[in-house]
Amino acid sequence: MRHPLGNYLLVTGGFILSPLSWWNDAVINVPLAYLFSLPFAFFSEAMFLPSFLMGYWLSNLLGLLMMHWGGEGLLNRKRPTISVRRSMIVSVLYSIIIIILVLLDLIPPPSDYLQY
Repeated sequence: MRHPLGNYLLVTGGFILSPLSWWNDAVINVPLAYLFSLPFAFFSEAMFLPSFLMGYWLSNLLGLLMMHWGGEGLLNRKRPTISVRRSMIVSVLYSIIIIILVLLDLIPPPSDYLQY
């Protein structure tokens, strides 16, 4: 059995990463996704957008999983209490916004910053 403080930290960290905390995506998930995409973008600029979206989705998935694991430890049950449907809808909406921002060059690929 895990310590309750660890479960609270998992739930809190998971909430911050999850799509349930839409208010901090611009501060947490999008920068994490951008950092995730950096190595891919250095290999090929065409990989920037797909890896950016993959990083964003992975950060949301990790958040949901952390909330589930922490909540499971706190409630001692095996049943998830997260609205997966709502979370997926929010993730899709943010993904569409990220695609639009990248296509409009409002979020430029990392190679734009490193031109000599």
